Amino acid sequence: MWLKNVMVVATVVMMSVKVDSSQTMMKDMTKNFLKAYGECQQELHLTDDTARDLMFFWKEDYEVTSREAGCTILCLSKKLEIIDPEGKLHKGKTADFIKQHGSDEETAQKVIDVLHACEASAVPNEDHCIMALGVATCFKKEIHKLNWAPDTEVLLEELMAEMSER
Repeated sequence: MWLKNVMVVATVVMMSVKVDSSQTMMKDMTKNFLKAYGECQQELHLTDDTARDLMFFWKEDYEVTSREAGCTILCLSKKLEIIDPEGKLHKGKTADFIKQHGSDEETAQKVIDVLHACEASAVPNEDHCIMALGVATCFKKEIHKLNWAPDTEVLLEELMAEMSER
């Protein structure tokens, strides 16, 4: 009986470690994703509202609805070269980006699968910014279901600390 209890506890701990490491990975990916924000801000003449939308993107009850946020997500994705010229997810470069943030092969594949599913389920729209926002909203929802979403407060604190170091 005690062996069964130990195995249950070990499984719960391992699951917790996987979730924690996935949340850390998503936080680090988000921070690096936003590093090109300054370039996109200048190119797109972004407002402070867009910066706020991206800062609170992972907050579960915060809804990002502006077209400008979608354009920014698209711009950032292009800067990181994780989408191809047609605006579709570039699987290889996306996997590399994910793995650069401490992901193992299985987790990277799960993130890519979620992104592909969101891309496939997005309502077709000729406006690429609206499409990007739809994919991002779906991705956020699915990452929350996995309990992999980064803690918004920790993310903001780290971003602010990095900005003050510059």
